[in-house]
Amino acid sequence: MPSVCFYFQVHQPRRLRKYAYFDIGELHEYEDEAENRRILERVAEKCYLPANALLLRLIEELEGRFRIAFSLSGVILDQLEQVRPDVLESFQKLAATGCCEFLNETDSHSLAFLFSVREFKEQVERHRARIKALFGQEGRTFRHTELIYNNDLARTVGELGYRVIVAEGTEKLLGRQSPNRVYRPAGGNGLKLLVRNYRLSDDVAFRFSDVHWAEYPLSAAKYAHWLHRIGKAEAVINLFMDYETFGEHQWPETGIFTFLEALPGEILRHPDFRFQTPAEAALTHADDGEIDCPAFVSWADEERDTTAWLGNALQQDAARALYGMEAEIRRTRREDLVDQWRMLQTSDHFYYMCTKWFADGDVHRYFNPFESPYEAYINYMNILDDLAQRVGQAGKGEKPCRKRATRSSK
Repeated sequence: MPSVCFYFQVHQPRRLRKYAYFDIGELHEYEDEAENRRILERVAEKCYLPANALLLRLIEELEGRFRIAFSLSGVILDQLEQVRPDVLESFQKLAATGCCEFLNETDSHSLAFLFSVREFKEQVERHRARIKALFGQEGRTFRHTELIYNNDLARTVGELGYRVIVAEGTEKLLGRQSPNRVYRPAGGNGLKLLVRNYRLSDDVAFRFSDVHWAEYPLSAAKYAHWLHRIGKAEAVINLFMDYETFGEHQWPETGIFTFLEALPGEILRHPDFRFQTPAEAALTHADDGEIDCPAFVSWADEERDTTAWLGNALQQDAARALYGMEAEIRRTRREDLVDQWRMLQTSDHFYYMCTKWFADGDVHRYFNPFESPYEAYINYMNILDDLAQRVGQAGKGEKPCRKRATRSSK
């Protein structure tokens, strides 16, 4: 019996304030709190609250046959706890139905695994504990930041006790194999691997309102028919997308909520189809062989690799500087400094430095507070200079003092 597995990524970064050279040594608050609040309020009203209410109603009306999964980054959890506890409560109501799985990831939505396995493990354990405390669930499925994945990651995740890991169903990973099956990672310690059907997922996430798309307009009945055409031998259809698809990326006027409301019923019209969470799907179906993935893949951009965050010299320099501070940061034993260091690890900060302005340009501009990748880099490095000075002073037991920085800001 084929399973349909819906998983939604919920994340909003804590954006940085405009931070000039002359702020170094003087200003130690790095976030643009007003802008973060403005965007969170907007997305909460346009997406999170109406979508959560709709999903809760669908679960109740379909008597539990509709099942879904969420991965809420620690970054969005911070903001919801501080600014919109009503939204957090709406997610908790979904958790209480028993029909929603909450996945684990890095708490800071970071690239830590690529630079520090120790930091990666600490963030995963921190996120695992938060999901347990907030939603009462023991993490079984792991979703890495932006679906970044390779063999080494799978091995480490298996060692942390997870049963399932999700990844992008790119041809770089699968070759000619189908994304609609369960696999096992090479050296994954008994871990199961689910991969995103990116074509079907992106039909909703990116193409739904594109009037130039050959399949426009996309109805729930048409989409369900596409799924039903997938053969019974295909075990699981993984539809992974940003939750902001509903109401933010695709505005209500496009009919996206009407589509979402009708879709579960249309899929369940076929007696052989059912909804399952990632853990349920992976543990129900036998695996169809091993997937070897020595190089990193992700769900970002056309390349489906890590170049969206580490593809140019600006990004690489910023990442080396950030993670190069780890040992000194830890020696300070200053929770405030560690928290700010981890906030600066959020992958979005590196995404804003991306110089790939072609087919993927609109994606990189969305909610981007900077005019150019260079501006994003200079702003970030000014903040990092200030943090580095504070860390050095904390290590020496000195009071903060003004020092000369090596970078300037336009």
